[in-house]
Amino acid sequence: MLGLLLSSIPLLTLSATATTASPHSPREADSFVAGAWYTGWHATEGFPLSKVSWEKYNTLIYSFAITTPSVYELSLNGSDPELLPQFVSEAKKNGVSAQVAIGGWAGGQWFSSNVDSAENRTVFAQTVANFAEQYDLDGINFDWEYPNDQGIGCNTISPNDTSNFLAFLQELRQNPIGAKLVLSAAVAVTPFVGPDGNPSTDVSGFADVLDYIAVMNYDVWGPWSTAVGPNAPLNDTCAAAADQDGSAVSAVRTWGAAGMPANKIVLGVASYGHSFSVPPTDAFVPGSTTQLMAYPAFNASNQPLGDAWDDTGSVDSCGVYEGPGGDWDFWGLIDGGFLTPQGMPAEGIYYRYDTCSQTPYVYNETSEVMVSFDNAQSFAVKGSYIKEAGLRGFAMWEAGGDYDDILLDSIRSTTGLGA
Repeated sequence: MLGLLLSSIPLLTLSATATTASPHSPREADSFVAGAWYTGWHATEGFPLSKVSWEKYNTLIYSFAITTPSVYELSLNGSDPELLPQFVSEAKKNGVSAQVAIGGWAGGQWFSSNVDSAENRTVFAQTVANFAEQYDLDGINFDWEYPNDQGIGCNTISPNDTSNFLAFLQELRQNPIGAKLVLSAAVAVTPFVGPDGNPSTDVSGFADVLDYIAVMNYDVWGPWSTAVGPNAPLNDTCAAAADQDGSAVSAVRTWGAAGMPANKIVLGVASYGHSFSVPPTDAFVPGSTTQLMAYPAFNASNQPLGDAWDDTGSVDSCGVYEGPGGDWDFWGLIDGGFLTPQGMPAEGIYYRYDTCSQTPYVYNETSEVMVSFDNAQSFAVKGSYIKEAGLRGFAMWEAGGDYDDILLDSIRSTTGLGA
């Protein structure tokens, strides 16, 4: 998931004992998920709650509550805590499941220490339950990036993270409040890392306690990669072995083999893409001035800026300076002249659609910027795959990245929900 923007808003402290709120709705035991994450920090940057197409979702996940060094506390630092009650109210008014994601790339630093002992798990389970009850939430989405993996670089970590996470979820399920919540986890394209450092081969315990997992099938290729590749590939089994870094198809197969049923897998889809600096000599197939190259080399020392929501450079939660991310939301590609308002390649922009990964690319030869992203066509194909594979649904990162519901309408239509 994209990095969490932090601000100076004070920590929200939640005692593990004090709770009073209205009762929750029953868990949506088997409902198809038409969902998205809603980022609180973008509410004042072009995507207020009034712009949400509530009637086209049944699940929205407010992002993020973050972990803290104290097992008694969660924080909404950076995600507009004053907006969360309004978010919940609007969701419930529109019949949408109101959920909150805990964690995120920069917000899961203390997950490991918060669940590393039986005592901590008991307290943290109550803290999460109290948080859900205080805000009258229907569900919690755990976005631990990643158990037994350093992630951003300063996470607390333990070889027992995965087993401790499961024990925590089992305890939360036994909590009277937790028993009523929709519990989900945003996960990588491979199962949680076990104590041996390899992906777990048995996640059936998680299947028992979670309503579903949301596979984050994005950021598979990016500026950290060796070539320009698909941000969110549907398939990679048809690609050369060197280009198989993960995809929806391989993720569903791997999680399924480890014991996660297809009807408990939600496909995470991306309303954004990554940009790369690619000179024309590398962008085009040799001998052609119009046909874009597959997996071209790029200049890693010259990261192009993304759209207005891109981080232009800042110190992360580990205290390390990170340069521009180069992220382009779908609306940003339209604002930036890569696409027309209908989501088609703009005049003077070169375009390639890779039928293996089902991923589009655009290229501006003048600025030498290439972007791997998703469009209506790739979302439609992913929707068809969700339906054919019997998956639980889709969840888009993020709701505000779309433009005029082009992506949302596309995936809804092919999953059978209608535009």
